[in-house]
Amino acid sequence: MRFLVLVGSIMSGLGKGIASASIAKLLKMRGLKVGMVKFDGYLNVDCGTMNPFRHGEVFVLQDGSEVDMDFGTYERFLNEDIKGSASITGGKIFKKIIEKERKGGYLGEDVQFVPHLTREIKNWVKKEAEGKDVVIIEVGGTVGDLENGYFLEAMRQLKAEEEVVVAQLTYVPITANGEEKTKPTQHATRLLQSIGLQPDIIICRAERNLKKETKRKIALYCNVREEDVFNDPKLESVYHLPLIFEKEGVCKRILAKLGLKYRAANIKQWANLTKRINKGERVEIAIVGKYISVKDAYASVKEAIMHATAYTRAKAVLKWIEAERIEKEGVRALRGCKGILVPGGFGKRGIEGKIKAVEFARKNKIPFLGLCLGMQLMAVEFARNVCGMEASSSEFDKAKIPIVDLLPEQRGLSQLGGTMRKGAIKIILKENTLAFNAYKSKEIYERHRHRYALNREYLPELEKKGLVVSGMSSDGVAEIIEWKTSFGIATQAHAEFTSRFERPAPLFVAFLKAALEFKLKGKEAKNN
Repeated sequence: MRFLVLVGSIMSGLGKGIASASIAKLLKMRGLKVGMVKFDGYLNVDCGTMNPFRHGEVFVLQDGSEVDMDFGTYERFLNEDIKGSASITGGKIFKKIIEKERKGGYLGEDVQFVPHLTREIKNWVKKEAEGKDVVIIEVGGTVGDLENGYFLEAMRQLKAEEEVVVAQLTYVPITANGEEKTKPTQHATRLLQSIGLQPDIIICRAERNLKKETKRKIALYCNVREEDVFNDPKLESVYHLPLIFEKEGVCKRILAKLGLKYRAANIKQWANLTKRINKGERVEIAIVGKYISVKDAYASVKEAIMHATAYTRAKAVLKWIEAERIEKEGVRALRGCKGILVPGGFGKRGIEGKIKAVEFARKNKIPFLGLCLGMQLMAVEFARNVCGMEASSSEFDKAKIPIVDLLPEQRGLSQLGGTMRKGAIKIILKENTLAFNAYKSKEIYERHRHRYALNREYLPELEKKGLVVSGMSSDGVAEIIEWKTSFGIATQAHAEFTSRFERPAPLFVAFLKAALEFKLKGKEAKNN
């Protein structure tokens, strides 16, 4: 079995997920079957109950697993679905150990970190490697963190048993006078060596490509060859990184160290696609949310828009607007925007601001896209301002008319973690609708993560007044709604989770095209 273990040093937030995904993509381009594994040291079983302000986006896989946002990066680069078993957390490991011990699975032994815990980790990653040529293991956090120490010990043991390449992602600061400082990387490497892991390659995150002299110095002090020190500079978009790694020869060195034959990669199509990202006519898109101060909370939304730009000849300029700001200041922040998007979220804060944004889009015929909560609020706004109903969602208050209500199967649950309506669900689309025209299919699958949905009791009244229910699930949940008067569409699903660089989400492409057309029509009208 062959593994690449990628660890981060010095500081978090360097882009281990992007580096891992870029290497995986280059290996896949060479015809190899590549697996991805991510370890997160937190003791949560999964990140489903975590606050987006602390953890960023909760990404949902096809099988319904709630995982770290790096899995979104993996899927967007590899253009394939990943299973929930690829996500290892401290909580999952300890839960497994304790359950096994309670059943007598250790036959009277005193259960310890070594060998019992580390053995479980090794068995887990080896199982993930079955049928794969190479598995890339990203270790969350940084070297020296208490919560990933036992996992790194397991990787040390794994290196003695299998073919393993250790990649260290480090940060090289550059001073005001342009000096590239290697001392932090030297100290971080010694810390890694002290726990028995010698990096085989070192990837250097910096504002620019490092000088040869700097790379030579890192190689000398960190006990690696000069050709095993690689650049990871600041780029126009994350999708350019595979091109940089290919030019640097990263895969050539990894394959040699793993004992695999070097093969050329057909990277031309990927390179051509990167040239089209966010190029063309400038289109301002407003994203009205409640976690705006932490952009990672909407990582997949941002990336889905970027994917769509490569297929629409539009340059999306994202305007991040806090929903509470609209509550205080009104809709003036939305003026000039050619598209308005309301993403998912939980809780009452900022809800009225989002509803005002929906109303502004509908009345001014500005293209609108709603996701999950965004769909629910599109229905509430329509019920209030078109149907004249005292409507709201029972999630926020005891609404006189609960247009949005808790799903029947969600009532009476005592456990919050892992109990939402999640994962891929089949949706049947109505022909001659915005949804059908976007997907060009009658049956689709999109990923979900919610407890509340449109109350089917009120659907006839909403439809009578002109709201179009263009998508329904087989279990009777309204999945997609539309306006008849302009481009306004919203889905209960998180359509952003299935968007890929090479296969963009249809709703996002349709939304961006509508925003571009809206701007061009405005220009034409102004000129006439």
